[in-house]
Amino acid sequence: MRLNIEHKTWYAWEHPVKLSTQYLRLTPQNSVHQKILSWELALPCDATRTVDAYGNVMHVLTLDTPHQMLEIAARGVVDILDDGELAADPESTLSPLIFLRGTPLTQPDSAIRDFALRYWRPEAPLASLEKLMGELLLKMPYRPGSTQVSDTAAKVFAAGSGVCQDHSHVFLACCRSLGIPARYVSGYLYTDNVEHVATHAWVEAWLDGSWHSFDITNNTRSTRQHLRLAVGVDYLDACPVRGMRLGGGGEDMLAVAAVQQVHSQQ
Repeated sequence: MRLNIEHKTWYAWEHPVKLSTQYLRLTPQNSVHQKILSWELALPCDATRTVDAYGNVMHVLTLDTPHQMLEIAARGVVDILDDGELAADPESTLSPLIFLRGTPLTQPDSAIRDFALRYWRPEAPLASLEKLMGELLLKMPYRPGSTQVSDTAAKVFAAGSGVCQDHSHVFLACCRSLGIPARYVSGYLYTDNVEHVATHAWVEAWLDGSWHSFDITNNTRSTRQHLRLAVGVDYLDACPVRGMRLGGGGEDMLAVAAVQQVHSQQ
């Protein structure tokens, strides 16, 4: 499947910002799952390209003159090639055990631990996680606008609803409470369901020497319609745009993403 992606983020502040720095994980990489045919960022000035601790391509955009608006855009064309497991990340030296580490957003409480154990069968780990994924979606139906970006796994699990970020954080908490390394994945999703946004999050769990994908929001292990951007221990490590600023007062932020299938593959 060939996908065309366009993603724009706008910031507007009440007063001029003296200094801002944005950390952009908006550049996908080639893998057995995806081939990048073209990709570009449109930024107000040059950004420093680097690779973060998890192997993600990251651009650091710093504006050190007063500004009251900021626009960041990414666009490109990608072929989705494969739906299999990833034995390892290209050129990565990180141990999967890094992704056993809990974070404030993914810390399991007793309710999450009990929920994970209810469906865990050590003799069938993959089937157990598939069952856990389906039961989690039943317990936490997809409901846009029901949570905040800073809500923890324990809070959204108790509330009983959420979006893809919340589903991923709770599933990460479940996996890690069972001793299974698991990581947060940010990216894009091609779907005809108008209720779901194009930016997406899912989980990869390390079992038997491979990373296995779990899209809890769509109750599927298939990633035939997914474009992978970045990974991390939680949302804060893998979100496409994250920044800091000095001054500015109140802030308005708008993000729009579109993923379209390209039917002609000449």
